[in-house]
Amino acid sequence: MMVTGIMDDGCPYQVQITGRSDRPVVGSARVRALVEQYTGTPVLLHPLGPLRDLDPGDPQTVLALLRGHSRVVEHRA
Repeated sequence: MMVTGIMDDGCPYQVQITGRSDRPVVGSARVRALVEQYTGTPVLLHPLGPLRDLDPGDPQTVLALLRGHSRVVEHRA
């Protein structure tokens, strides 16, 4: 899944969410660090829930993290 977005400080990014635990994203060291930092913490899959722990091998939770910590402009499966 390709995701394009803008970090809170205005820095744009484009990453591929791989679905692999050993390398959850390709394309941005900042996004990779964000995923590593929040692994195991709860993230909202949608604005009203449900909550799931961030699993770097689960594309849905990685995308939910990006939606919560940046402005996702586009994502393609």
